[in-house]
Amino acid sequence: MKRYGMVVGLKSSKIKEYKQLHAAVWPDVLKIIWQCNIHNYSIFLRKISGHYYLFSYFEYTGKDFNADMVKMASEPITQKWWAICMPCQNPISNRAPGEWWANMEEVFHCD
Repeated sequence: MKRYGMVVGLKSSKIKEYKQLHAAVWPDVLKIIWQCNIHNYSIFLRKISGHYYLFSYFEYTGKDFNADMVKMASEPITQKWWAICMPCQNPISNRAPGEWWANMEEVFHCD
């Protein structure tokens, strides 16, 4: 199992919409997340210096993260969900090429 942390900005005008979407995530979206070996998935919201950020945490239990992410991205229901969620977000400027949510380095963990 590998833990992942990621961050993305959230438009202040979209906070209410984003919270409403995630209060009732579509069951088929949750099914794809599970099928792609993502578990213990959480998203947190924080305002820092007038900007809003989303932090996600999840645990990946599969054997090929990239292949599972390609699978997730290829699903029509995922594409429909992302088409609604992504306009709410502001990717951070120093993310790696090809990233929407910027990966974060794990520096500490305690069970």
